[in-house]
Amino acid sequence: QVRLEESGGGLVQPGESLRLSCVASEEHRSTVATGWFRQAPGKAREFVASISPRGDKKNYSDSVKGRFTISRDNRRRVVYLQMNNLKSEDTAVYYCAAAYGGSVHVAPKEGSEYDNWGQGTQVAVSS
Repeated sequence: QVRLEESGGGLVQPGESLRLSCVASEEHRSTVATGWFRQAPGKAREFVASISPRGDKKNYSDSVKGRFTISRDNRRRVVYLQMNNLKSEDTAVYYCAAAYGGSVHVAPKEGSEYDNWGQGTQVAVSS
C-alpha cells in the first residue's frame, strides 16, 4: 500500500505559521482525494480540510476557514496544509489521509471515507 508521510509540524507561538506536507511514497493507482484531520489530547479526531483529486474542490472546517489553505501538487505526490495565524486550540497531532476511487471533483469530509492514513505530525501552539 502507498505510504503517506506527514512532515512540517513543530512548536510555534500564537499567530505564527506552519506548512504541513503529506507525501505519498509512490503513485496512487486510482484517483485520490486527500484530507487533513487532527486529534488533540483527550478529544476525538476532527476534520480539518480536504481537497479533490483535481484540486478544484476544497473543504474546510469552520474552525480553520480563512486561516488554513490546502493545496496539492500531483506531479510531486504532495499535499500541503498552510496554517496561518495559529491558535492554541490548533494544538494536535495532524494526520493526512487518502480516499481512493471517488469523483475527481469531490473532497470528502468524513474520516470513514478515507482508506489510507499517515502516522501524523505534532503541532503545538503555545506562548
